[in-house]
Amino acid sequence: MNSNRLRKIIFGVSLIITIVCILILVGMFASPNINTDDYKVTTPSASSVETEIQSETPDNPINFKKLKKKNSDIHAWITIPGTDIDYPVAQSSIDEADDFYLNHGIDKKYLFAGTIYTEKKNSIYFTDPVTVLYGHNMLNGTMFAQLHKFKDPKFFKKHDTITIYLPKHILTYKIVSAYVYDDRHILNTFNFNTKKGIKKYIKTVNNPKSITQNVREDFKATVDDRIITLSTCTSVDSQRYLVQGVLINDELTK
Repeated sequence: MNSNRLRKIIFGVSLIITIVCILILVGMFASPNINTDDYKVTTPSASSVETEIQSETPDNPINFKKLKKKNSDIHAWITIPGTDIDYPVAQSSIDEADDFYLNHGIDKKYLFAGTIYTEKKNSIYFTDPVTVLYGHNMLNGTMFAQLHKFKDPKFFKKHDTITIYLPKHILTYKIVSAYVYDDRHILNTFNFNTKKGIKKYIKTVNNPKSITQNVREDFKATVDDRIITLSTCTSVDSQRYLVQGVLINDELTK
């Protein structure tokens, strides 16, 4: 092989690698393909609110009927005050992989940013002892990237709730702890069908063994609680950043 041909081959391979790297970077900075306002119910005016009977069941601010028409896999919506986390939550159908939404949008088309999702081991009604939600740590701050705000002790202290909207329910969770954890699969590692398994996990929730941690000293999780675990990546492949919350209110809605 002559030197000119070798140079052309090397140049071609380098060009392909450069293009692939650019596409990956574009994907990492790309925003999710969803306008969250499209699926929220318009807040009624003050005058109309005043005329309502106080005991009346409130409206649900999320238009799940519209969401279900978009994609029947969507079963919840998550909002975290103090962050831009305000997204639908999906769970893949029976003929799709558990991590389908790791790289698919709510329209089921490929999307690097993916969708916030739960796995089929968890009930879509958030009735399990521990429900795990996954989301990417996007470089542009979208999806679950802003979970990392809870590394700041002042932010952690000031912001202590997670809201999960379900059809006919609004679930409020109080944040117990936030910390760096290893990359083990939580639902496969702990047996949440037994009190012993739940206790083992709760010990980690209340007393994480991590240098990077914030814990609410005046509020602890118990074996009888329903826990929500929010999981995203860190800069280290073998680590995950977790935010743990305990259900404190389940409000019925229309």
